[in-house]
Parts: sequence; C-alpha cells; structure tokens
Amino acid sequence: MGTLAEFNGLAAGAAERELAACNAAPRFAREVAAGRPYPSVTALADTAATVAGGLGWDEVAAALAAHPRIGERAAGGSAEAASSRREQSAVTAAGDEVKQALADGNRAYERRFGHVFLIRAAGRGPDEILAELTRRLGNDPATERAETTAQLAEITRLRVERMVDR
Repeated sequence: MGTLAEFNGLAAGAAERELAACNAAPRFAREVAAGRPYPSVTALADTAATVAGGLGWDEVAAALAAHPRIGERAAGGSAEAASSRREQSAVTAAGDEVKQALADGNRAYERRFGHVFLIRAAGRGPDEILAELTRRLGNDPATERAETTAQLAEITRLRVERMVDR
C-alpha cells in the first residue's frame, strides 16, 4: 500500500478497500478506517486487532469465507490471496505425509465446526500447524469460535502491519 501517512490520507472508501484485504468482515474495514489518522503503525495494528477480536460470529464467518484451507494455495491476484500464499509458504514446502494429514484434518475440522480451520500460519512450521489443528479438533464449539476469532485478530494485525511500511 505505502506509508502510514499515505494510508491516513486516503479517502474513506479507498482506506476501507485496503483494509478489506486484511480482513473481509465489512464492519472491520469501516471501523478501522473511521479511526484515522493513526499516530503510528502500532496504534493502527492495535486498533485492527481489537476490532477483529471484537467481531461477532457472523462477521468472523464472513472473514473466514475469504481464507483458503491450510495447505491449499490461494488462487488469484488479490492482496488477500498474496497474503495467504506468503503466510502459508512453510506449509507448501511440507512433506507429503504432513500435507495429507493437514488435508484430512481440514476435512474433519470442517465437518465438526462447519467452517475452515484458521490459524496464524506466519512464523509456524507445518508440524506445529498440524499439532494445533489436531488439538483444536478436541475443542467444544464455543471454545473453538473464541480461538478462531483470536487467530483472525492475529492474522489481521500482521496483514495491517504489512500493508503500511514502517
């Protein structure tokens, strides 16, 4: 995108479009854009994480619809697809056994919870992601919704930080 100053200077609609690539929940982009100008990247990222963490489940579900399954390559040239590919790069390089276990785990997770498994993949290796997927399959639905929302907030923070140059 550019610098924080450039982001702060965007028209509201343009700022919302930039933010929508970080989190597809419509309220997220509106609320974060409305908070401009931000004095620092940290303030912007903190606000983004707070808003994302406070989204209702319907809004989280809308954001989840824009995320590919862990281990599947995001298609397209959008900023969100590029972010997903970058964040999941370690999983792409995993061995066949781990890839198959992730695919099987994704299917089991979606049957159990009715939505895609979401985890901040950036900075995590495929074995750690698989272990988290396996652990979270044991969650009850309310606990899993809370974990999913927290993971969405982490992903959103990273994407917003990447959106603006420090």
